[in-house]
Amino acid sequence: MKYFIVVVSKDHLARGVEGGFMQANHGKQAPLKKLNPGDWVIFYSAKQTYGGKEPLQAFTAIGQVKDDRIYQQEMSVDFKPYRRNVDFYKCTQTPIEPLISVLHFIENKKAWGFKFRFGFFEINEADFKTISSAMITGELIITKQI
Repeated sequence: MKYFIVVVSKDHLARGVEGGFMQANHGKQAPLKKLNPGDWVIFYSAKQTYGGKEPLQAFTAIGQVKDDRIYQQEMSVDFKPYRRNVDFYKCTQTPIEPLISVLHFIENKKAWGFKFRFGFFEINEADFKTISSAMITGELIITKQI
């Protein structure tokens, strides 16, 4: 089992949670191939809205990869992002600031935001447990999946 962080604005993430799916790095397929059924994904939202200026800087969702299916979904004529099905869990939006000092994947605590610029990365189990214990309430969100 592996643990990942995906960076996505809160407004875009809401669609994924509602639909029971995730996208990464603007719908690219390559990051999704790194995931296996049962892997955990924590979603971090630097901003409230995509392209917006209102900062959020919080962990906003947590889920577990449901199956091994990678598929494309047409959102417009020129945008067909790749997706994975995810079981999302009810959670509390959790600001990153109080956790920065204890998270191992943040090597430079003064420039903590740098790591998130990659948009998708693996973390260790200890960091996953630190973040998830602050977020998760334990209930599965029932979603309709494609």
